[in-house]
Amino acid sequence: MALRIAIVDYGSGNLRSAAKAFERALAEAGCEGSVVVTAEADALRAASHIVLPGVGAFADCKRGLEALSGMRQALEEEVRRRGKPFLGICVGMQLLAEAGLEHGRHEGFGWIAGEVVALAPADPALKVPHMGWNELRFEPGRHPVLAGLAPGCHAYFVHSYHLACARAADVLAVVEYGGLVTAAVARDNVIGTQFHPEKSQAIGLTLISNFLKWQP
Repeated sequence: MALRIAIVDYGSGNLRSAAKAFERALAEAGCEGSVVVTAEADALRAASHIVLPGVGAFADCKRGLEALSGMRQALEEEVRRRGKPFLGICVGMQLLAEAGLEHGRHEGFGWIAGEVVALAPADPALKVPHMGWNELRFEPGRHPVLAGLAPGCHAYFVHSYHLACARAADVLAVVEYGGLVTAAVARDNVIGTQFHPEKSQAIGLTLISNFLKWQP
């Protein structure tokens, strides 16, 4: 069956980079399918996989998403009820939380228990935002979307906030940045990365390819 990847366009995210990365991963994996960048809720109903990118402030991204007619409801229906594979990237991952605490308290999706809090490195020499390449720490074999990746591989980050999960079981990977910082979360058919797989070169393409093959 041909895959259909819907990347949600709500005015926030590296949409061109994300689309090109998914198109390349499809080709390299030898999968038949297509990638659509869309602001239409109906496109999620036709999709096999759903991707929610995000760049900027939590509240701004939430408002942008809710401004799209029917999109929030479509995400709940297609991801939560129908169980389609879902990938949230950067703020797209943060929106999965119960709330974001950037510029006040703002409600999230509530799919992952926890809150999005400011980075507070113990080392004052470490700057915020956390920007650049950092080493992923995770348990090998923990999740099929990390297949083929080795602990210690590097991914690309740009962020000032991170998802502090209430359940340790939801944390898939962490990085060290003046303390442990959530790098990826997973629960059921949902996965989220604080880093940008579309900017993480071979590591990112491997993760995207695994996501496309994933059957939660």
